[in-house]
Amino acid sequence: MVTQNNINERISFASVKSALDYPDFLDVQLQSFKEFFQHETSSENRENEGLYKVFQENFPISDTRNIFVLEFLDYFVDPPRYTIHECIERGLTYSVPLKAKLRLSCNDKEHEDFETIVQDVYLGTIPYITPKATICINGTERVRSEKR
Repeated sequence: MVTQNNINERISFASVKSALDYPDFLDVQLQSFKEFFQHETSSENRENEGLYKVFQENFPISDTRNIFVLEFLDYFVDPPRYTIHECIERGLTYSVPLKAKLRLSCNDKEHEDFETIVQDVYLGTIPYITPKATICINGTERVRSEKR
């Protein structure tokens, strides 16, 4: 038998005296995406992170004999072709075209007549985040979180 002296007192952790304020998780996602693209930052002021860092790590590219060199200069994204609503109606992906400014040069003295080429190159489309922090793929919104 348990006597009254041996009964342990229960401690309740159900109520917290000082509740922490949660950050706006949608804003965290949106800010992270903006920092990844850095498209609101001028090319001279971009930091070595996100998409810019990916390009910096993979360029320059040269051929096996190191005669031709392809260098990365800058990247930019054009505005989305369709609105979010049009993408949902048509079953399309809400995306932006990614283009890079590249320079092709020649290091070989035998190719004196070769002129260095600087050109904008279309690399493909990248799904773009909506103001609600969703991504619309094939007309269906993904990663949806309601702001409360």
